[in-house]
Formats: sequence, structure tokens, C-alpha cells
Amino acid sequence: MTRRQFVAGLASTFAGAVWPMRLHAQPAGKLRRVWVLMLYGESDPEGQRRANALRQGLEGRGWMPGRNIELSYRWGTFDANWIAAVTTELRDFQPDIIVVNTSVGLRAIAKTAAATPIIFIGVSEPVAQGFVASLSRPGGNITGFSNLESTLGAKWLDLLKEAAPQVRRAAFMYNPGNPGSSVTLSSAQAAARASGVELFDAPVSDLPAIEAVLTKLGSEPGGALILPPDPFVIAHRKRIVEAAISSKMPIVSATRPFVDEGGLLAYGANIPNLFQQSADYVDRILRGQKPADMPVQQPTKFEMIVNLKGARAIDLTLPATLLARADEVIE
Repeated sequence: MTRRQFVAGLASTFAGAVWPMRLHAQPAGKLRRVWVLMLYGESDPEGQRRANALRQGLEGRGWMPGRNIELSYRWGTFDANWIAAVTTELRDFQPDIIVVNTSVGLRAIAKTAAATPIIFIGVSEPVAQGFVASLSRPGGNITGFSNLESTLGAKWLDLLKEAAPQVRRAAFMYNPGNPGSSVTLSSAQAAARASGVELFDAPVSDLPAIEAVLTKLGSEPGGALILPPDPFVIAHRKRIVEAAISSKMPIVSATRPFVDEGGLLAYGANIPNLFQQSADYVDRILRGQKPADMPVQQPTKFEMIVNLKGARAIDLTLPATLLARADEVIE
């Protein structure tokens, strides 16, 4: 036997011993149906990043799309027309599990799918919003993965002051129709008072309201934006970033899409990582476990992404200490 044959045989033996430990046995029977509601358009890179993370997590547990599981995505921004269409379709589709991103999407389908297991991703304060009885024992057909803690508001304000010490005024811009968006406001206000920044809350529910906030901030130097996660605000990220760059305003956001568009900095839970983690809950429910007994999980992995090109666009030089702590720097 040659050395190459020996190594190949050893590798084959090792793979045969380890692979079954990583992949769970696949249940026999019908194709299981998982309905995934995404807050992005299908062509959006961030939406695809999240979808791929879920698929990879499922494949790692033995669920292969087209073979023993069907992943059906519904892409959109959760406006009223989209919600009406989705809830109507849900009655006919009858999935085994629904995976839904954000509080807005969850609230839209929770009553319609009261008998279907639902796994949420990126929902803040699920107990306060009435989705679950408690984090440890949800008690119904809903469980999932939260994305916010109240202290993040202070973290965003602190990062803003570190990145742009010249900031004197900042708008905390959020959608009042999404209760989760305001969870972090009070901690941001406390941090603003301590740092001498004038922080005003800026609820927006349509594009004219967004434009009004951008005009007010851009009317004089020293303005900035803080953006908690929300599908409506994210849908208008291109316009928001364009206006911020034009007025030399730094943006600190909770989600990556603003930084990819040219905003300054994002800090928050790694949402694709939560999608990948959710595959474990999909797997366990498909094998017979009940959402009522599966605790809501809090985020454990946060990331900071900095856009150097975005910094240059607003004539800002970032401190080396900040860049050294970033998980990713976009050149």
C-alpha cells in the first residue's frame, strides 16, 4: 500500500466515524414545510446572508432543502398590503413551522397561525410585547431569539461620541409602530445627558417624516443619527445615508445594512448568527419538541462594523483604538 492510499483510507475511515455525529438522523416521511418571513427584498444582500445562514444551520442538522425539507421564503418589508397577502396565503399553505424576522412580522401572523409553531428572530422584549409568558417557559406556540437589551442605547451613544467627538445633537430615529425600536431609547437618553449630547427622539412612520428629521439635523453642524433596528427604517436606508453624507452626519446603527450602504458604524447582535442558531429550534420542533418548553434565547454574539469610506465621506478620522476593536472594517 502506498502512502497516498494509506492516507486516503484513513481519511475515509475518519469521515465515516465523525460525520454521523454531526448530522442527526433524518426522519423518514413527507417533506417538512418551513415558511420563512424575511424583512428584506429577495435581491437584498443582507436578506440573502440571513437566508444562507438558516439553510447552512439546517443542513448541518441533516435537513436538506428539496430532499426532506421545503424552505419557502416570503420577502418584503411588512407593509399593510404585504401583511394582508401573507396572512391570506398562510391559511392555505399550512406549514409545519414558521420562522419570522422582527416584531412587526411576528405580530402580523401570530393570531393567524395560532396553532402553528413559530420561531421568531430579532424580536425585542417578547414578554412585554405579549408574545410569550416568560423567557424561560414561553408557554404557547411561540419561541425564538431576541436581539436587543436596553443598555444598547447607551452603547450606541458612547460609540458615537468616541467616533465623532464633535457631535452635539443626535436624533434617535425609530418607527413608533414597532415597539421594540424604543426599548433602547431611555438608556441612550441617560448616556446623552452624561456626555453633553442633546438627544431627541424622532418617531417616523412615513418618508416625509424621515425627510423632516434629516432636514432638521442637517440645518447646522454637529448633528448625528442613531438608528435602532426596524424594517421600515431599513427599507429607506439609501435615502437616509445619502442625506447624512451630504450633511456630514455620522450614523450609528444597530444593523449592518446602513454600514454597507455607506453609513459610519453599526453595533448590535449578529442577526445571521441568530438565523443559524434558529436551525436548532427548527430541528427540535420537527422532531417533536414543543415551543412552549423551549426558552427564548438572548443574543450572545455582538459585532461592530466600521466603514472607513463612510468616515472619509463625512471628513471624519476615526481613532485607532476604535478601529482596533472593530470586528470588521470596510475599506
